[in-house]
Amino acid sequence: MSNRIYNTLFHTHTISGIIISVALYVIFFAGSFSFFRDEIVSWERNEPLAQGWKLGEMDFDRVMDTLGKDKPLMGSTIAFNQHYDEQRLSATVTPPVDTEATEGERRGRRGNFIYLNTQDFKTYDYQSSYSLGEFLYRLHFFAQLNFFGRSGYLLAGLVAFFFLFAVITGVLVHWKKIISNFYVFRPNNSIKNLWTDAHTALGILGLPYQFMFALTGVYIIVGLTIMSPAIISYVYQGDQEKAYDDFGFNPPKFEAAGKPLDAGFSINEFRDKAQKKWPEFVMNRATIFNFGDENMHVLFEGKSSFESKFASLGNVVYKVSTGEIVQEKSPMEGVSYLDRARAVIVRLHFGDYGGIAVKLIYFGLGILTCFVILSGVMIWLVARDKKHVSVAKRKFNAWLVWFYLAGCLSMYPVTALTFLMVKLGLQDPDADRMGFIFQTYFWSWLAFTLLFTFLRNNSVTNKYTLLSGGIIGLLIPVANGIVTGNWLWVTLANGYSDIFLIDAFWLVISVSTIVIALKIKPGKKGEVPKNSAAKLKTASVAVD
Repeated sequence: MSNRIYNTLFHTHTISGIIISVALYVIFFAGSFSFFRDEIVSWERNEPLAQGWKLGEMDFDRVMDTLGKDKPLMGSTIAFNQHYDEQRLSATVTPPVDTEATEGERRGRRGNFIYLNTQDFKTYDYQSSYSLGEFLYRLHFFAQLNFFGRSGYLLAGLVAFFFLFAVITGVLVHWKKIISNFYVFRPNNSIKNLWTDAHTALGILGLPYQFMFALTGVYIIVGLTIMSPAIISYVYQGDQEKAYDDFGFNPPKFEAAGKPLDAGFSINEFRDKAQKKWPEFVMNRATIFNFGDENMHVLFEGKSSFESKFASLGNVVYKVSTGEIVQEKSPMEGVSYLDRARAVIVRLHFGDYGGIAVKLIYFGLGILTCFVILSGVMIWLVARDKKHVSVAKRKFNAWLVWFYLAGCLSMYPVTALTFLMVKLGLQDPDADRMGFIFQTYFWSWLAFTLLFTFLRNNSVTNKYTLLSGGIIGLLIPVANGIVTGNWLWVTLANGYSDIFLIDAFWLVISVSTIVIALKIKPGKKGEVPKNSAAKLKTASVAVD
């Protein structure tokens, strides 16, 4: 590789990394916690996963009777979706086809979206079912920034694209010495060598993980925000239904006969047939077309268990009046290339294929990537501590990194504080859950960021964000025990592994970060690197 190409790659790697550094840190930090989204939701709501919570175990007949008490369901289409492992699933009830209804009545009877608890059959709207787990999950792709259409998603997609670019250029830059540099660590040399060695070694360790997440993130986000609308607009002339049909997103359509079904029926029996047909079938979606109508159909969709097949999709449709199968696609055989590729990408990105062990590994690699991002910024700062750089530029660089580290490292105590406040302040079922979580997280994040920025000491920021986050984190399992009675030993004895995991997780993380924080020796306020100190004079040295 020529020096010109090397320098070009090196500078583009540096620039692309610096531009996206803060946003990328937020994505990986929030995304690391998002791996435990389902466990956080169970812990927050005090709704442990128990026998019968899965869609395939739900009593469909009883659920339909419960929903029918609030509104007539005759002729309606009811769709149940279980995207996550939690007691609540989403349900959509569309209005029945009624040719005699006026146009105004049709407008007032659109599909009704609710959340349904599979244990007690209580229903919730989106606001009352909002959770901290959902907040952190959406934060990792900036859903809270969708002020203009999908602007937040677009930002996350651009960050993912530049991150993929930074990963590739980083490999090319370090390719010749990628093995030898991995074993080099010089903590007693210059501060630049320390940050460079840490950045290189940890970057190599997490390289497969980072490349995989950059690639799958680009596919999921960029495909959703940029490619899909363009394809629908230019290839399908704006016909979204046609595009969804070709990609297999739309469910089948069955016209209502307009006559009630004479014979009795049980949806549970059809569910049992589907599970008997494919014992490895994990059901995550069920749709009941034209409920109670002569042309009533039932669709069950899902995938194979992880032990049977890594990537699969399957479905079966029954006609209720005759009991015959009108459509089926085995989750074990005949899976299309598109379905398989899409399933592999999604499972790799969400880490939902290996239980708690894979989630813990993903979390560790995510936090390691956060450190790689931080070390890259510190290399950038130290590399610009040169005698020929003006005082004004060095002052600007120092303030920029003080603000950057304050904003990034504050996410740890802010996240711990939000966990604590959610458990203490959101027990009222009528509380504004979304507003409470938003205000607690973002206002405390702003306060922590400003506080540590104006302290102007990176070591102090590092030490006290770890220390404060650790102290607050120790209170989280205590608060859960006081509020719900589910102490660590109680959840362990009762088999509430999801709730136990969150309390134990915070206990281990908090103790670890407190120990690390106590070993950090903070430097002086407004301290600048040695090269700058030798050049600057009096008031300029303090960078005031």
